Amino acid sequence: MDPQDDDDLLSERARQRLRDTAAQATRTFVIHPSLKSSTARRLPEHGLAEAVALAAALPELDVRGSEVVRLAKVQPGTLLGTGKVAEFKDRFKQAEIDLVIVDGTVSPVQQRNLEKEWGVKLLDRTSLILEIFADRARTREGVLQVELAALSYQRTRLVRAWTHLERQRGGFGFVGGPGETQIESDRRAIDDQVIKLKRQLDRVVKTRELHRAARRKVPFPLVALVGYTNAGKSTLFNRMTGAEVLAKDMLFATLDPTMRGIVLPSGRKIIASDTVGFISDLPTQLVAAFRATLEEVLEADLILHVRDISHPETAEQAQDVADILTALGVRAEVPVYEVWNKLDLVDPSARAALAVNAEHRDTVFPISALTGEGTGPLLTAISQAFDEEKSDRTLTLPFAEGRKRAWLHQEGVVQSEEATEDGYRLTLRWTARQEKRFREL
Repeated sequence: MDPQDDDDLLSERARQRLRDTAAQATRTFVIHPSLKSSTARRLPEHGLAEAVALAAALPELDVRGSEVVRLAKVQPGTLLGTGKVAEFKDRFKQAEIDLVIVDGTVSPVQQRNLEKEWGVKLLDRTSLILEIFADRARTREGVLQVELAALSYQRTRLVRAWTHLERQRGGFGFVGGPGETQIESDRRAIDDQVIKLKRQLDRVVKTRELHRAARRKVPFPLVALVGYTNAGKSTLFNRMTGAEVLAKDMLFATLDPTMRGIVLPSGRKIIASDTVGFISDLPTQLVAAFRATLEEVLEADLILHVRDISHPETAEQAQDVADILTALGVRAEVPVYEVWNKLDLVDPSARAALAVNAEHRDTVFPISALTGEGTGPLLTAISQAFDEEKSDRTLTLPFAEGRKRAWLHQEGVVQSEEATEDGYRLTLRWTARQEKRFREL
């Protein structure tokens, strides 16, 4: 088969699930379940808003309504209580809802029972994100990664999806032995397809590694842009590089990684990499499937963490990004600059407070990638990061010096740390400018 035909086939399969409704928008309702006993750091209303934005990222969906449902406890068979299930049944029938999105985890049994009761198709959060990724994948690697993630997810749901059925069939031996259950057959079919996809993806990964090896021989530092989805990474990337990467006010506008060379104001040349956006509760299947793509971040000499500073939960989003970077295994010695983006959406009084906050931190840069405000100092700082010489130093901080220790970690200069009887013993690598700032604390 011609490779292009293979790509087309993969792309078609990846978009199959919702394509049959493309001619007419699918009337959709979004539910965000919230346990009353939950200790989640996010407000349910903000979680619902993000779920609605996720749904809006698929052009086939027409969101007709949304609601936070507060639960005393999760019902194992239907997720929601019987009264709420009956209430939604009437509402969905009146509004002619075709699809319900539950912003959370829904078991196969719960999904089957709710679909039967409501007469609609139901997607949970993971399914929705997989649909978005399938819709956005453009490169061969992206399509393969989404396919692999979707199959891995489907396999986990086979365990209980068939428990209500007593399906068995005979076989010819090479297909399946006599009495093989349908779940075993389905699981084996998925496993076979996963093996094929992994082989194809391995070839793509090897090609990417060859590109990395070639790039290591070029004396240009790599700067990776990371951040929560829709934080403005692609807009900043386009402003920095003059590229025309898709930049829209929607979640997961960028899926496939892009790299461009940049000549900084100092004349130094660097390579910038735009990456897929992160999100809270990112499906583990996607993290595993996209690891090869995200590993570009592990190769970076400098990471720009782009934050939507206008978002009401910007701190929570920043923590989600930090957690994923830690899970990926980003080296502690790689400096991370925080880029506080979307200043143009912040009111004047809050902007003044942000400016004061940023003045006391060398690695924070308030900007508006859309208008260009603040990007000059950011590019200058990137240039200086590679121009300044760094020295190694070991020091011991008393346990009471928590503020100084936190500052050192914020600056990304800590190479290693251990607790001793006298305090924290820190091995540092920093510039003369950073050492001076530390002495001034």
